[in-house]
Amino acid sequence: MNRNRLLIAGSRSGVGKTTISLGIMRALKNRGLNVQPFKVGPDYIDPGFHTIMCENNSYNLDSYFLGRKGVKEIFLKKSAEADISIIEGVMGLYDGKGADSVSSSAEIAKILETPVVLVIDAGKLAQSAAAVVYGYKNYDSELNLKGVIINNISSKRHYKLLKEAVEAEKVGVEVLGYLPRNIEIELPERHLGLVPAGESSGVIDYGEKLSSLIEEYIDLERIKLLASSAKNLTLAELKKQNITTVNSDMSFISDDFKNRVLENEIKIGVAYDQAFNFYYQSNLDMLKAAGAEIIYFSPITDKSLVEVDFLYLGGGFPESFLEELSANSAFKKDLLSKVNSGLPLYAECGGLMYLCSSIKNFNGKSYAMTSILPLEVEMEDSLQEMGYREIESISDNILFKKGEKARGHVFHYSKISGPINEQELNYQYKASKGGYSVNDNVLASYLHLHFASNPKIVENILQSAVKYKQKREV
Repeated sequence: MNRNRLLIAGSRSGVGKTTISLGIMRALKNRGLNVQPFKVGPDYIDPGFHTIMCENNSYNLDSYFLGRKGVKEIFLKKSAEADISIIEGVMGLYDGKGADSVSSSAEIAKILETPVVLVIDAGKLAQSAAAVVYGYKNYDSELNLKGVIINNISSKRHYKLLKEAVEAEKVGVEVLGYLPRNIEIELPERHLGLVPAGESSGVIDYGEKLSSLIEEYIDLERIKLLASSAKNLTLAELKKQNITTVNSDMSFISDDFKNRVLENEIKIGVAYDQAFNFYYQSNLDMLKAAGAEIIYFSPITDKSLVEVDFLYLGGGFPESFLEELSANSAFKKDLLSKVNSGLPLYAECGGLMYLCSSIKNFNGKSYAMTSILPLEVEMEDSLQEMGYREIESISDNILFKKGEKARGHVFHYSKISGPINEQELNYQYKASKGGYSVNDNVLASYLHLHFASNPKIVENILQSAVKYKQKREV
């Protein structure tokens, strides 16, 4: 089966790449196609919208986390049943980690030998748009730039002028359509994070409006044709190239260990609601592939914690739901009691914030949280930390053995204060340390880990879960 695929990139951030990607995904879905979405880079917000638009889970393609081989394997395995795969890029086409553009849209397109459609904003451009496209096309001769979509067009005359300039012999890139200026369509509540799939009517309405615009202004038949022109990629080809990885198929997990997980009926509790919804889908898939059952719960609405053997409290925007989280005293009390009795808990970013004693919002008002960690959180107006991280564990804990490494991404506006002892920090990044802990069963940090960067994380999580369950049942 040919893997029909297309990567939609932007000339820079803010040109409408996400809007156009979501619209194309939904329009193709509405035409009856099985659309598999992907996202370049570490972002976990856009994939949530992809999932709603396509009704298929979206996966991150990030060579810093997965390696070039892992990117290929994840793509091939997750696109196997799709009629077409749409890959949304990140930032500008060539923007990535460092001067080598690691994990850039261009690098992922070349790894997967995928045709690229470039989105440009022509709001203040005329014939100069041709020079922009010419530069992106010729910057890297190995890139297969096949089409352009122009955003922010003021009139049909404006579009005709740009189309002729971009398609002229000197540039020679096909223009696939445009979106007009001043269209009244806005991604709902994006600043608050994802709307869970069960409460996504606003996002679906948004998608339907986008789909109609795409059908009106963009040539979907040409989109499909370009996607079908992609070189055939297969898992057999991976074997020929001796490309093997240990991420999505969990081949490093022994049958004996997986049987032990299954026999113990290990359940991993995952927080998922309006406040907590930032997860890499691959992380959840890996836990399930190793034999665990995922049980979702809500710190906002649940009055008690479901019976589980390990807790995974992901990121999100708890600062936008402080009243609801603070008011749910019954859940906070039950969570604290079970964690104090030994339930292993791993928390990331927003999850870390929830474990602290309090969170102070942007206006300075403080709300009580769980007090699992004796720390306080304060929201700041400026970004506190952003970027890729590779960490090394400096102690044995519920996720790592001492000396094990993993990679992740940080992005947060909050800062933490309070008594932090050296022995309570669990990993090292360059000269700094992080990873807050309580006793031996809690690990929390601002870092969003991608488990495929070190699949031993999954084995360590499940060993912690099995140990806890067996101790509880004695």
